[in-house]
Amino acid sequence: MAGKGVHMPITLRRARVEDAEAFAAHMGHPLVQPMLLRLPYTDAAVWRTRLAETLNASSDQLLLVAEIDGVFAGHGGLAPAGTQLRRRHVMGLGMAVAPEHWRRGVGNALMLGLLDWADRWAGVLRIELQVFTDNAPAIALYRRHGFEIEGTHRAYALRDGVYADVHAMARLNPQPPRPA
Repeated sequence: MAGKGVHMPITLRRARVEDAEAFAAHMGHPLVQPMLLRLPYTDAAVWRTRLAETLNASSDQLLLVAEIDGVFAGHGGLAPAGTQLRRRHVMGLGMAVAPEHWRRGVGNALMLGLLDWADRWAGVLRIELQVFTDNAPAIALYRRHGFEIEGTHRAYALRDGVYADVHAMARLNPQPPRPA
């Protein structure tokens, strides 16, 4: 592994069902799990099912894995915000970077890949996310990529026995697609 400040090449690829063990370990990491809006004790079987559903040919979701030197470094995904006709232009974003790869460009690489797909290939106008208000590095990353805080939800989620606030953030496609 490279030392601090040295950046190894980051590879992005679509997630695969075989990534289930890596997802379970990553999402259950004691530094990652509290920053997510997910319950603890994830396991590989649950991830195998979720990945199989996400990778189904009829799925409108995108789930990317970031690797450094062939090692799982993080993931990011986009999923439709809903099935209602009037919200089909919106996707929700979720991502997490493995702690050993924090501040090495993994989040930025994932964000660039997700936004390229959303803006240029999927016709997405709006991307939404929720982030805990004390997650300053994530908020800074999102702001760098055009996300704005639209509001704060107080006592939004239970985290380690305490109700925590989240910011609702969103980004509009800077060059919105036009209907044919």
